[in-house]
Amino acid sequence: MRQLVVVSLLACAPAIAQLTPVVVSGTVPDEATKAAILQRARALYGVARVVDQVAVGSVVAPPNWSAHMQKLLAEPLKQVTQGQLTVEGNRVGIRGDVANEALRQQVASDMANSLNPTYTISNGLRVNAPAQKLLDTALARRIIEFESGQAVLRPSGMLILDEMAAVLGQIGGRKVEVIGHTDNTGTREANLALSLARAGAVRSYLAAKGIAAASIAVAGAGPDQPLADNSSPEGRARNRRIEFRVAD
Repeated sequence: MRQLVVVSLLACAPAIAQLTPVVVSGTVPDEATKAAILQRARALYGVARVVDQVAVGSVVAPPNWSAHMQKLLAEPLKQVTQGQLTVEGNRVGIRGDVANEALRQQVASDMANSLNPTYTISNGLRVNAPAQKLLDTALARRIIEFESGQAVLRPSGMLILDEMAAVLGQIGGRKVEVIGHTDNTGTREANLALSLARAGAVRSYLAAKGIAAASIAVAGAGPDQPLADNSSPEGRARNRRIEFRVAD
């Protein structure tokens, strides 16, 4: 029979990670293996956070399996949030969120290097950077306004961009795409050009505030991605917007 060990890494965000549980569950072949896994998990995450749901049963482990589990339960796992490490025999799966693509690859690589070649690793990690949440929170569904039919920022739009510049400075030089959107008034071609010009105006303004222009890509979606119905003035106003998206 085969063994199954599941480590659920349920930390949500750095600010509250110390409050969330790390659930260790599944079946292992003996009490010594169970104790070793729990001891390592507690050393990694803290005694109070680890929840023991491990059972001892009639399962067969590969050679030196317990020692390999100690190597897997290592510091790189602490970079994963909302995740799960699954070990079934010599098949290892890791999924959850990490902050960037380099870290996604590094966590899986570190795991592979800690094991012998008989183990296989399935990398289900995904990039879900807190940076995007910071940008979304800062913009808070507000509309960056321009002069009608022009790529000229209004003072109210400049005030919002002042706040966005401060947040961009906090996310450590991450590359960001600024996407302009319009309503459907006028021709699609004209709106595509206007949306791109407005995205460019945003980049220029942010560059004047000290954000490296090379870190900001621009795109114009025109009327193609509406958030609301263009049949009402309110809907058209919502559709005339600037979107900030952290690049992968």
